[in-house]
Amino acid sequence: MARKGAEHRYEELKSEIDLLVKNFPHLAAQASRRVSKVATQGRAAIEAETPVIRRRVRKMSAAARKAVSARMKAYWAARRKAKRTA
Repeated sequence: MARKGAEHRYEELKSEIDLLVKNFPHLAAQASRRVSKVATQGRAAIEAETPVIRRRVRKMSAAARKAVSARMKAYWAARRKAKRTA
């Protein structure tokens, strides 16, 4: 919802700038420089606030994973055995 509102407002501002440039042509060069500078600053601010997504690094070695797998297999086998006897 906020994005649509921002896009709508952005379009309104662009049309206002176009109207002003049409009525005051000498402002065209100044307006385009200012708009591009503001847009660049806004883009930089957004990119600075965006968190960097980092990939997780495995913390267990292959041997540790294998050991956990063996323990869990034994655990679940014991649970199935206990369930059958109960």
